[in-house]
Amino acid sequence: MLRLKAGARHSVTLKVNGRVHTGQAESRTLLSDFLRHELKLFGTRVGCEHGVCGACTVMVDGRAVRSCMQYAVECDGSEVRTVEGLAQSGMLNRLQQAFHRRHALQCGFCTPGILMSATHFLQVRPDPTEAEVRDMLSGHICRCTGYYPIVRAILEAAESVREERS
Repeated sequence: MLRLKAGARHSVTLKVNGRVHTGQAESRTLLSDFLRHELKLFGTRVGCEHGVCGACTVMVDGRAVRSCMQYAVECDGSEVRTVEGLAQSGMLNRLQQAFHRRHALQCGFCTPGILMSATHFLQVRPDPTEAEVRDMLSGHICRCTGYYPIVRAILEAAESVREERS
């Protein structure tokens, strides 16, 4: 078991959105805070800080995780993907385009976490039903949209991938 001295700062190296970043973190520094304050990646939102709202969702080693529930030092050496890493070459990806077309965001606070969860969800469930999308979204709190446009956008993105494969 790794034991870290309280209050001491430790070097943390992450591969974030394809680039290696190194910073310093105390053993109690949350991944969300490390991304925002140490690496200056502000797309990851901090909402409830209890893992309930989903706003802080990022992908760590290919899995969607709540970054407010993960210590930065635990992720040392991991590959992290944040909402800043979804667009490729300055172009929105399919899911982001669907969110735009379907007006699936209003204030935008919850959007980065939902996009990251939906990205992971569509990787493991490329042909979801509406009920499955709604179940996945039950881990996110959005006060603005009523979820309907978000569900439609995720289903549209899944369909565009299916059509491309055909």
